[in-house]
Parts: sequence; C-alpha cells; structure tokens
Amino acid sequence: MANHPSALKRARQNETRKLRNRTVKTRVKNIVKSVREESATQSPEAAQKNLNAAKSLIDKAAKKGVIHKKTAARKISRLAKVVNSSKAKAE
Repeated sequence: MANHPSALKRARQNETRKLRNRTVKTRVKNIVKSVREESATQSPEAAQKNLNAAKSLIDKAAKKGVIHKKTAARKISRLAKVVNSSKAKAE
C-alpha cells in the first residue's frame, strides 16, 4: 500500500475511476449482447434500433477514455456486420 500522501491520493483516484469505468464497460457488454441476440432472432428492425443505441454507447465510452477509440470502432464494425448479415438472411 502507498505511504506517501500523493500516492495515497492517486490510489483513491484510481479506485473511483475503476468503479466508474466498470459500469460503462458493463453497459457496453450488455448492449452488445442484446444486439447479437436480436440479430439472431427474426426481428431485424429491433436489431437495427439496438445497433444505433449500441453505437452511441460505445462511442461515448471511447470518448470518455474507458475503451480505446479503435476498440470502439472494431466493436461497432463487427456489430454492424452481424446485423446486416441477419437482415440479408431475413429477406
């Protein structure tokens, strides 16, 4: 454990950031999961709606620095690919 006052403060700051980042990451994981489930079912409209919400959430996470911007782009790209392929199957 840290002993110096500045190191103690840094440890406190890291802990609060860790908790904040964890909630954002959990929300991203959950919405990605819901988009994948929607695309697996027969409703491409709902999957598209969830995809737009997921894009927004993932971009916000990248903007806050919770995830890297290229990681966000990769996640969005893969989700769009899944939704578009399910849309093509439905037609």
